[in-house]
Amino acid sequence: MKHLVWDMDGTLLDSTGVVPDAFVATVRDLGVDDVDREKVVAAYSLGVPEVMLEHLVGRPLDDREVDLYYDRLLGSSVTAYDGVLETLHVLRERGLPVVIFTGASSRAARTLLASAGIRYDILIGGDHVARPKPAPDGVLAAANRLTVDPADVVYIGDAPTDLQAARSAGARGAAATWGHLYRADEPADVRLPRPEDALALLAARKGI
Repeated sequence: MKHLVWDMDGTLLDSTGVVPDAFVATVRDLGVDDVDREKVVAAYSLGVPEVMLEHLVGRPLDDREVDLYYDRLLGSSVTAYDGVLETLHVLRERGLPVVIFTGASSRAARTLLASAGIRYDILIGGDHVARPKPAPDGVLAAANRLTVDPADVVYIGDAPTDLQAARSAGARGAAATWGHLYRADEPADVRLPRPEDALALLAARKGI
């Protein structure tokens, strides 16, 4: 049986506005006015919020300054994409864990997932791995927590780096085509039109 591992932003959560806007507002509070949503999204591949913020501001930040971002997240509201909550409910009904690997920090992920009402069994944040996506570290960590071979993992994500991380880990990459960073030209083992379509992958034993 395959095991599903989910990306968070753009896959489970429609955080298209909330997360970039929290970065932009925080960076402006820290004295930098020329950062917009596009620059924030371009910095996603750098890693966790702490790293992104220092890149966007252009200097080291102390904990108090970083907390400005997390405080903004606490005051934000984010929703799950249509079909996500129902799909995760079916997984639990089948006795399967809800596993999430996100490039965001686990602190940010806990806040956002709670806002959307998403419960999970295993959460691997960008602060739990040595290298951010597209490195395989997070997918391999998920396979390790599940005690399965990476080949039995399907990593579902919208961004090219999600699919690249799956490939480099020896896992299957499923493109979340509803996500805001989805690119049709990025190779994927399968393309999912809806979150619930991921359930059909669980029975696949020889490829997907």
